[in-house]
Amino acid sequence: MRIGALEAGGTKMVCAIGDESGGIKEQKSFPTIDPATTLPELLAYFKDKEIEALGIACFGPVDLDKDSSSYGYITTTPKRAWADTDIVGYFSRGLGVKVGFDTDVNGSLLGEVTYGQAKGLGDAVYYTIGTGVGAGVMSGGKLVHGAMHPEAGHMLLRVREDDPLPDGVCPFHKGCLEGLAAGPAIEKRWGKKAAELGDDSRVWDLESYYLAQCMVTTTVMLSPKIIILGGGVMHQKQLFPLIREKTSELLNGYIKNSRIDDMDHYIVPASLNDDQGIMGCLKLGYDAANV
Repeated sequence: MRIGALEAGGTKMVCAIGDESGGIKEQKSFPTIDPATTLPELLAYFKDKEIEALGIACFGPVDLDKDSSSYGYITTTPKRAWADTDIVGYFSRGLGVKVGFDTDVNGSLLGEVTYGQAKGLGDAVYYTIGTGVGAGVMSGGKLVHGAMHPEAGHMLLRVREDDPLPDGVCPFHKGCLEGLAAGPAIEKRWGKKAAELGDDSRVWDLESYYLAQCMVTTTVMLSPKIIILGGGVMHQKQLFPLIREKTSELLNGYIKNSRIDDMDHYIVPASLNDDQGIMGCLKLGYDAANV
């Protein structure tokens, strides 16, 4: 089956053509400017590709309630030009195909569960730690939406006393995960981007302290069989052993479980060469066409 994929991010939009096996035949990126500029470019890309369905994994917040009058819309996003944009309707009308739709992080999780290291696991969580922090959650083999969709990047954390940026950078909450641990927080706290701080142990000791709190909360609240960490900040591979160690310390022996005890296989990096989002879109498109 020939499927279109759109990984709609706040900085760039990645379009691709692939199939239900997760194979990617071609892809192209477009800058995320505003709907009037960007959407016609994306539609033109897909127009002559003879796709049979389209999967969209989108930055948000978005409306995932199919009974809602605004289903398929980007809603109250901080990218104000995109607020109240009917992205699903635009492509459904423009291409005349069924469209699968979910959050960007649920798309990445779906890619890992379908084609990656979480394959066969019906209970999994995917975090992206980059410009922001988002989480995709699967429970009992189904992506979790609820009243809206998880916004785990805004869980509140205990701030460490030696943090030079104790309030974080989130405009909504002091001391939330995104405000303390996302890329902009690292840059404001230390004066350089994360990629330029790889040799500074202070940076990653503090970062792992916050991410370990997130891992503990995720473990006790959602009981996943695997937690996958992706996004630009997690390209700093030295973070993983620090996060695992601090997570074990914070759990303090409370949970005895073979999966969680094996931290090297419980808290893991993304496995699909940064294509997990596109591959999740292919699965979204395939599922929409086969409902």
